[in-house]
Amino acid sequence: MEHSALIAKTTNFVRTSLQGAEGGHDWWHIHRVWKNSKLIAETENVNLLVVELAALLHDIADSKFHNGDEEIGPAIAGEFLRSINVDDEVVEHVQQIIRHISFKSGFDKSVFHSIELDIVQDADRLDAIGAIGIARAFSYGGFKGREIYNPEIKPDLNMTKAAYKNSTAPTINHFYEKLLLLKDKMNTETGKKLAGQRHAFMEIYLKQFYSEC
Repeated sequence: MEHSALIAKTTNFVRTSLQGAEGGHDWWHIHRVWKNSKLIAETENVNLLVVELAALLHDIADSKFHNGDEEIGPAIAGEFLRSINVDDEVVEHVQQIIRHISFKSGFDKSVFHSIELDIVQDADRLDAIGAIGIARAFSYGGFKGREIYNPEIKPDLNMTKAAYKNSTAPTINHFYEKLLLLKDKMNTETGKKLAGQRHAFMEIYLKQFYSEC
């Protein structure tokens, strides 16, 4: 099957699977990550099929919506890709990207790396910062019933992976525990350039937020 046909089938599968998803992790999040992955890939020597499939499937079953199960996403992605006869090598690469793309995976010692992971991870991180990132953070905080801001609860700047996964802190704390850290964790030059702009906007937003408080 040609590249374009595989992408079309995958797009349809993801859009159908994510109907009714939380607003920060819905099809349009996937769409933005997919588009930014292709943009970043233009400046890198990569397997574009792996990049596109991984971008489209990276949140097919996010562990935080599945009782913390970090293998359900790779399993669903693998089953789908094999059903449309994608080569095993590509399937396994996509599954590895899904396993290692998240911020919380950074708490573990890395056992996998590829330029394709770098690209999709940068694109996913870009969608977590800037104007879109702010909207997504408050969308998820509302979904979980979290406070917007509580000055009596300070950000935890030395979180373990378990603490990060189990956190119920106010959404503003998430800026300091994750969002403001992402600029310096970008992998590619294109990702770094785009992240800088979005990071600056978040700093402006927080200044305004505190002035209103």
